[in-house]
Amino acid sequence: MKPIFTAALIATFSAGAAWASEDIADQYPQSELYSKPVEVIPHVFSAIGATAPPTYENSGHNNNLSFIVTDEGVVVINGGASVRLAAALHDEIKAVTDQPVVLVINENGQGHAMLGNSYWVDQGVDILAHVDAIEAFTEEADFILQGMEGYNRDKAEGTRVVTPNLSFEDNYDLTLGGVEIKVMHMGPAHDPGDTQVWLPQWNMLIAGDMAFHERMLPIFEGTCTSCWLETWETKMEPLNPTYVIPGHGHPTNLAQVRRYTYDYLTDLRAKIGAHIDEGGDLAGAYYVDQERWKGLDTFEELATKNAGRVFEEMEWE
Repeated sequence: MKPIFTAALIATFSAGAAWASEDIADQYPQSELYSKPVEVIPHVFSAIGATAPPTYENSGHNNNLSFIVTDEGVVVINGGASVRLAAALHDEIKAVTDQPVVLVINENGQGHAMLGNSYWVDQGVDILAHVDAIEAFTEEADFILQGMEGYNRDKAEGTRVVTPNLSFEDNYDLTLGGVEIKVMHMGPAHDPGDTQVWLPQWNMLIAGDMAFHERMLPIFEGTCTSCWLETWETKMEPLNPTYVIPGHGHPTNLAQVRRYTYDYLTDLRAKIGAHIDEGGDLAGAYYVDQERWKGLDTFEELATKNAGRVFEEMEWE
């Protein structure tokens, strides 16, 4: 069966920026989750995280925690930022289906993807991640855990570092309950080992941090933005998904995540490139014009940082 977005659901997601603001309180106060999971298409659910930095109020749920329900088990995408957050997601899964969780996929090596792994391992669930994501997390695990403990305080109780027991390099394919699930590393993008989950029979991509929506993407030290654009052009566009669950922001379509990911990176690189050509320095790079993007959540936190990091990347290209 080909899943269909209802007109109401599309309208809701399209208007997401209006209710994904950093200033809006927890949308699901009876749960550790920031928001209750929604069924994006039949059998695919996502608990949409806050489009804001991790805080005590949002319990570190500022990324999307998704799951796929099949007749032979459930696949979860992202371990969550803590044991308590993972347990809250599991409670929601059990309210939807009696099927057990059989696999958790970490979409990268960041804390909100991997710190909840300890909960899932204690349930006897296998954890899968790309080899580069495992390496990145392992190198910084103690620091990442301490950071989460700093903002989450009592909500961090019981969380410990657990690395995935399964890994892959290019692709990891499985079929569960008649659902073909293709776990992919398209190439260099936002973070080492970025992972995407492709459901070909439904033309659905759970894109991870390859794609952002409604909030400004962060460019990390060492992020190769030119590589990210190339990966997008050569791998993401040819896939041409109908439905996209981004790493951050509400589920939408390819055109919308292209706008806030590919177009943003292209625009920022063009501005920084012109600044360099005019003899500009790092101090001036922070002030290149990014007004086009000021409506995005986290703009104030990230715009100048992103400009500086792209300058550092491009001055040696």
